Amino acid sequence: MKRIAVMTSGGDAPGMNPAIRAVVRSAIAKDMEVFGIRQAYAGLLGGDFQPLSNREVSGILQRGGTILQTARNDEFRTEEGQRKGLQRLYERDIEGLIVIGGDGSLNGAMALQRLGFPVVGIPGSIDNDIYGTNMSIGVDTALNTILDALDRLRDTASSHNRAFLIEVMGRSCGYLALMGGILGGAELTLIPEKKMEMEDISERLLDAYKRHKNHAIAIIAEGANHRITEIADYLKLHNVGFEVRITILGHIQRGGSPSAFDRLLATRMGVKAVDCLCSGNSGVMVGLEGREIAYVPLEEVVGRTRSANLEYYELAEILSR
Repeated sequence: MKRIAVMTSGGDAPGMNPAIRAVVRSAIAKDMEVFGIRQAYAGLLGGDFQPLSNREVSGILQRGGTILQTARNDEFRTEEGQRKGLQRLYERDIEGLIVIGGDGSLNGAMALQRLGFPVVGIPGSIDNDIYGTNMSIGVDTALNTILDALDRLRDTASSHNRAFLIEVMGRSCGYLALMGGILGGAELTLIPEKKMEMEDISERLLDAYKRHKNHAIAIIAEGANHRITEIADYLKLHNVGFEVRITILGHIQRGGSPSAFDRLLATRMGVKAVDCLCSGNSGVMVGLEGREIAYVPLEEVVGRTRSANLEYYELAEILSR
């Protein structure tokens, strides 16, 4: 294999740039040419390829986001679009593709693999919801961003005797909320995997007030069974002692310089992905298994999601009292 391409797709995640850098430099060390595909599958269909050398990926290790950018594309979801993308790869004499992204991105990679094109996936999603890896690129950085915000909000919550409801990302997987709740000392954590009724939420915050706490923090995954605004409205109607305020962290969780953990994880995964292509081991996703970077067939990854470990939820419940 002498010419490969790399793309970042779906939502951006801190660590995507270190992964691109690792792919490029490890491939060049094996005497391969590398092309970056800009704007993900939209760029693939549009033929937006650019050669990447060691120089192009110099100085990106500490940058958040992705130098290749990312975009959504409905055309590639169709068989016609997938065959068009395959043709674009053949036109450039590309022999293998590395896709960095989440579940939808890996679905696209699997579609190309089924058409006979060698593809390797790298998991990049701050939600940590990708099956087949203990950790995805970007999760650690996002979690540290959440903890920084939570620590700051606790300062003002304590000063004003308030309860802060903090919404974090996690539509189907409550990992960020759960870890944020444990490590940030939240009084309450709501995740998609565990439903909680309004009465219980109110009771928990009221209990914190009765125990003479000068603040309360509730961290809520966006996919929890109640929306944060609904919870706030309910609490304002049912006195819990504290004034209630809302903070939605939103896309701030996606940005920022990747942590040391994410830089190392992305680098190891990028190198492993190139090794897989070179050894003819395509149709796989590289992932973290224990301390090692292993690989799992894409067929086992796509269409499945990783949920938060409910043993940690029990721990969060114990520590929040």
